[in-house]
Amino acid sequence: MSWALGLWLVLQGATVLGVAHYLRHVPADRQEEAPDGVAVLLCVKDDWDGGPDLMKRLAAQNVPFRLIVATSGACPAAEKLDFRDVQIVRAGVAHDEGQKVHKLRAALRALKPDDRYLVFIDADIEPPARLIGRLLFPLVRDKADIVTGYRLLLPDARPLLTLVGAVEMQLATLPRAASSTMPWGGAMAMTRPMAEQLELDRVLAGRLSDDMTIGLAGWHEKLRLRPVRDLLVASPLEGSGRTALSFAIRQYRHVITSSPGMWRIAALVVSVQSLGWLWALGWGGWSAMGVGYGAAWCRVMIRMRIIASVIEPDQARKARRSLIWDAVAPFIVTWTHLTIQVVGALSRRIRWGGYDYWVKQGKVVRIEKIHTRSV
Repeated sequence: MSWALGLWLVLQGATVLGVAHYLRHVPADRQEEAPDGVAVLLCVKDDWDGGPDLMKRLAAQNVPFRLIVATSGACPAAEKLDFRDVQIVRAGVAHDEGQKVHKLRAALRALKPDDRYLVFIDADIEPPARLIGRLLFPLVRDKADIVTGYRLLLPDARPLLTLVGAVEMQLATLPRAASSTMPWGGAMAMTRPMAEQLELDRVLAGRLSDDMTIGLAGWHEKLRLRPVRDLLVASPLEGSGRTALSFAIRQYRHVITSSPGMWRIAALVVSVQSLGWLWALGWGGWSAMGVGYGAAWCRVMIRMRIIASVIEPDQARKARRSLIWDAVAPFIVTWTHLTIQVVGALSRRIRWGGYDYWVKQGKVVRIEKIHTRSV
């Protein structure tokens, strides 16, 4: 065996072990807590349709809570929302920060004295009934300061959408440190005192990315940021391939404009894998191909078990579409991932929710409203 093939074997073995590590730490005993004083914060766009499926899923949660829906003040569906214990917060339009951040800050200022636990969710998720209880469990038991789940994309049956889903699947099933993970704003929780300790309203001011801002602030304060590994929360991926690619690029543009060092580490990891596949296909021969595909098929089988254990059967059927690419052409997934990272680093302009933002060191320096349909 040549040294290059040996190195390739080690590299591919590490990727399999990483996914296996995630599966091993998906809890079977999914304990929940249901304390008093839970507030769920939801920011919505003006064209939100009222989220009938989301509202149904929130109503089925195992934990009682108060819902705070933050809008710009021009969302008819939010004004007509029929939900138990809901408060509508009209934040207006932001001129010096992200629209979501602007609404989130308004929601934080609208908290009542007895709101003791804060749960942050996105409007485009399909959460399980255990979502809130699982997020609260580590907080109530004092095992964490900030708790987070992560998205699991459910792509429509289109090649580019499933390819973006495959790239995101690599991120979703990465090994996560038990106390220092990066939070995802689509399913995140903290206590009210922790939000006050972080001075969340001040920290978010002028920012575009809520989760990057909160995560970096938590790291700076050396907080315990804990993942709940069974909360890979279903998130539909619909629309055109261009829309899907724009979504993926935007995620990495959030990263590089907030933490260039984090982007460099991520790009280094994917670059090594990309170069490895280039060598395997060009010079490695059948042995290298066998190693690469064998590892890919192992990852697919492990991810199938992860998917089946964390989301509903109908959701799992859609999520499994993303695994086809890793089984048939794993090198395409890796090269696409690297391309997305590189394109994400080529500009500081982030198009999101009907606005163009120019961002420097995580702060918004310029905003322009898009007069054509947002992508």
